[in-house]
Amino acid sequence: MTDAADLVLKNGEVHTLAPDGDETHEAVAVRDGRIVRVDRDYEMQFLTGVDTRVVDLEGRVLLPGFIDAHTHVESTGQYIVHADLSDADDREDAVERLRAGARDDLEWILGFGYDESDWPVDRYLTREDLDAVSTDRPVAAIRVDMHTASLNSVALDRLRGEMPDDDVRTEGGEPTGVVVEDAATAVRKTVWPDHREARQLVTAAVDRATELGVTGVHDLVRDSHAPRVYRDLAQEGELDVRVRINYWSDHLDAAVETGLRTNHGGGMVRVGGIKTFTDGSIGSRTAKLSEPYEDADPEADEDPTGQWVVDPGELRDLVDRAHAEGFQVVAHAIGDEAIEAALSAYEAVLDGESGDTSRVQSDPRHRIEHVELATDDQIARMAEAGVVASVQPNFLRWADDGGMYDRCLGRRRREGSNRYREMRDAGVDLAFGSDCMPLDPLLGVDHAVNAPSEAQRLTVTEALRAYTLGAARAGFDEDRLGTVEAGKRADLVVLERSPWEHPESIADIDVALTVVDGRVVHDGR
Repeated sequence: MTDAADLVLKNGEVHTLAPDGDETHEAVAVRDGRIVRVDRDYEMQFLTGVDTRVVDLEGRVLLPGFIDAHTHVESTGQYIVHADLSDADDREDAVERLRAGARDDLEWILGFGYDESDWPVDRYLTREDLDAVSTDRPVAAIRVDMHTASLNSVALDRLRGEMPDDDVRTEGGEPTGVVVEDAATAVRKTVWPDHREARQLVTAAVDRATELGVTGVHDLVRDSHAPRVYRDLAQEGELDVRVRINYWSDHLDAAVETGLRTNHGGGMVRVGGIKTFTDGSIGSRTAKLSEPYEDADPEADEDPTGQWVVDPGELRDLVDRAHAEGFQVVAHAIGDEAIEAALSAYEAVLDGESGDTSRVQSDPRHRIEHVELATDDQIARMAEAGVVASVQPNFLRWADDGGMYDRCLGRRRREGSNRYREMRDAGVDLAFGSDCMPLDPLLGVDHAVNAPSEAQRLTVTEALRAYTLGAARAGFDEDRLGTVEAGKRADLVVLERSPWEHPESIADIDVALTVVDGRVVHDGR
């Protein structure tokens, strides 16, 4: 006799999103956190017992849960707990949001996520702007890409000795309040939360994630209490998303000493890869390009082609060591020069040039994060080497005619950015994530489906797969996650409307239910 299911979701439009064909069904049965049947409503009566929870989906669309393959969970929490500048209309609005978001229990006044590229006057927040918030307390506003921060005079004075001079922007010899790269990192380290606040931020962010249908995250952490928080929550049975922790490269020695390797862990928390930078970001004019930025200032001291955050030699050494120690490598690379550095380093170790291979994974699935300006040759080589393109479709917000890419890169490079269609057609594994700009899978799917150029555009099914099975595969999880099939873990999302029937407004679709490991963790019906 077949045991009864714990949960039955019936009367729905179930899309498996399986790689060999997206079959549709009516119902799903779950037992012990695992899918045991995907079938017609009629068949579910044989799995329904007195203790079975039965949910009538009333025709709603059921999909595998979304997996955000590149996120910063604490940063999402900061948007919630501190001033959220992501929707600020202009500099004045951002300043007012900072004033309103000032917390009495903290010395620093903090805001996150501003994006000046959408403002009437495309200019970073400056010291003068933030002095209008406070001249007594330090004020910091972190740009959406986290590669740039803006400081008031108090914050500048306090941190000046900790910030490299080359990363502190000046005008007439005086600091403007705008800092980039390592200087911005110094700001983030100064304001980063302690363990108590980290738990508050993580909990707030996880709640937000489940509201958006996210059932798993690949979190990139540095000098953070989040790994401890995740494991505490998991042990307490209070963690509502699956987590893969990608540790920053400066934690590699500690990870090796403690015996960690990629994929160590349990059902809810696992070790991901080792994260490193190569270059910066396009919005900060620090992504490393082979040609100068379109709007480069010829009189400025900065390199008109961007800058290295980690130079190619140092990157190669890191990839050699992490690969040899059994870690997946997760390398941020946006400009074509940076992508070349990351890809060349991967090709070298995959060709067996790294020496000792006793701990090397047979299928390391090294990743390039963002991949915004890949060349035709680089796309073909990524496919050949099995390198994952971990990309953020919400970045297409900057790819419209006249948008940030146009201003920074010019039309030719703008139209050749974020080429998801060409990557997929070339055989590159695509994994979608948000980079918390913002965390919202359906927004990202909308951007990919309605992208400005054909080279960027995916079908609804392809975009959804990149946020489910593609992201699962980037985390070695395709055998347990990413599709709605018997034997997989029951990580599911239910949508109020069909993205196939409303492709022009996918971002406006609401999430009705989110299920993680067979538990309903969000009910928005």
